[in-house]
Amino acid sequence: METKKKLVVVITQGLDNERSSVAWSIANGGIKNGLDVSIFLVSSGIDWVRKGAAERARPNPEDPTMKDMIQFVVENGCEIGVCPPCAKVRGYDQDSLLEGVQIVGSVFIHERVKEGAALLSF
Repeated sequence: METKKKLVVVITQGLDNERSSVAWSIANGGIKNGLDVSIFLVSSGIDWVRKGAAERARPNPEDPTMKDMIQFVVENGCEIGVCPPCAKVRGYDQDSLLEGVQIVGSVFIHERVKEGAALLSF
């Protein structure tokens, strides 16, 4: 049985930056192309997974809605990790975040890289 190739998408940009929309779009495309996708959010990128935040943001009107792209990632079982100090400085705790999102350290990335994951950062 062949294992899926892994991709980690690191998102550093928040609700007002089109690069974050591109990152979520690439994550969606990876899933659709059979990759085992994980997402790690740092800095203002963690705002995407705060409950209710993505419902109004749309940095690129040519992309699907952010809510739809994030929901697709979650529904496909992708792991989403959030930087602990980035969450703390914003006053976010586990209850502030979407279901299935975990506050985890950088080992989240390291473990996947050790397993051969490619890493993209936006």
